[in-house]
Amino acid sequence: MTTFILDGALHTASDQCPETTVLEYLRETLHRTGTKEGCASGDCGACTVVLGEETEGNKLRYRSINACITLLGTIHGKQLLTIENLACGGNLHICQQAMIDEHGSQCGFCTPGIVMSLFAHSKSGADQGRNALLHSLSGNLCRCTGYKPILSAGSLVNMHSGGDHFDSLELEVLKELRAIQPLDSAEDADGREFKICTDIAEVATALERSPQARLVAGSTDYSLEITQGLATPELLISVGRVKEMNTCEAVSGGLRIGAAATLTEATPLLLQHWPSLEELLLRFGSPQIRNQATIGGNVANASPVGDTPPVLLALDATVELRKGVATRTLPIREFFNSYKKTALESGEFIVSIFIPFNHNDATVRAYKVTKRFEDDISAVCMVAHWSKVNNRFADVRVAFGGMAEIPSRGKACESVLEGSSFDLQTIDRAALALSEDFSPIDDLRASATYRKRLAGNLLRRAFLAETCPDSELRVTEYG
Repeated sequence: MTTFILDGALHTASDQCPETTVLEYLRETLHRTGTKEGCASGDCGACTVVLGEETEGNKLRYRSINACITLLGTIHGKQLLTIENLACGGNLHICQQAMIDEHGSQCGFCTPGIVMSLFAHSKSGADQGRNALLHSLSGNLCRCTGYKPILSAGSLVNMHSGGDHFDSLELEVLKELRAIQPLDSAEDADGREFKICTDIAEVATALERSPQARLVAGSTDYSLEITQGLATPELLISVGRVKEMNTCEAVSGGLRIGAAATLTEATPLLLQHWPSLEELLLRFGSPQIRNQATIGGNVANASPVGDTPPVLLALDATVELRKGVATRTLPIREFFNSYKKTALESGEFIVSIFIPFNHNDATVRAYKVTKRFEDDISAVCMVAHWSKVNNRFADVRVAFGGMAEIPSRGKACESVLEGSSFDLQTIDRAALALSEDFSPIDDLRASATYRKRLAGNLLRRAFLAETCPDSELRVTEYG
């Protein structure tokens, strides 16, 4: 049975369905209604809660998540904090008091989620400046108050130099977390199961026996099949605790990113080697999503508008796959077959992604265009990789999301660039060649005509960013 810390004590959830979300359990079973249900898809942030878990440094780490798309089984062995937990001894927490003092709430529906995001921000230990605050709140929508008073409240939290009662409870919470026994699985009365694996061989065996089962880690996408599509799975296999699938490390010749590593965990290492990916990676969903979503899940989902596949295509990544005891390595460019279809065989899963380091001082540029700047799905995403050798383009890879039924490289575009003069005339010819590579569609995010024109302009922008670094290429600087 799933056990976690709630209200400072161990709490055990019995007879849970595999698809039970944290939000459903809080509101429907425990009748804790401070956490709100808004979109039920991880977009609005009204359901934001905070998870505390032990780090390798024997410290507590607090991270915000969306309760509406977090499966209850995944919080086993962690501390769950909701809006009801912040006040202590009749005194409001600084994050609550700041919202009152700065008039940061009107209707109040979004307020609990905003306060929990502020709490996670205050506990992050990271930069407490305005940009960090903006990022921390980017996953919380407010329709009536306006963001200025909320940001003012966040500034008060930033200026708060004292601790809170959670600091004094840290050692006690760590002790309680260590006392929670590992959980193999949780079943409901009908025998439907949420299985938690801790070993990669266990994952392979479980998936061989039940190839129809769904692997979940952060479940930020699959949970929408539950909340929107009312899916009732017979078996979910959680891989969030499998060490081999969670490790991010530099190895010989490149980076190895475990398939179950979250965006939050993988981003620092990626930015060490490709700092130009910062804007794209920090605009992947929201902090709540990045704290749960995994690169392996984003790849396996095979969405045409996923943000990490264009990165991996441009960086010439490979995926390590496993089925039973057999493993194989596949170039990422061969992984996507058609809309939502991949090269994965029945019972096969992604173990890790390998990204080779750049050579020849390669340039990497990444751009994501959306209807709203924060927390939105790409209309077009482009990642370009090239080197300049003897004033000619070399080692060219240009990848797109949102331009076809799968994330794809522009082969005709690349052919024009490869070996040609390193100038804007070549870029213009390559931009025209994109019409041979892609026939995008009209949808709610963009028209086909807009996408075609945008793709070419993003290519030009990548070139100008390198050749005219002092030019203003946007209205405002990111952040």
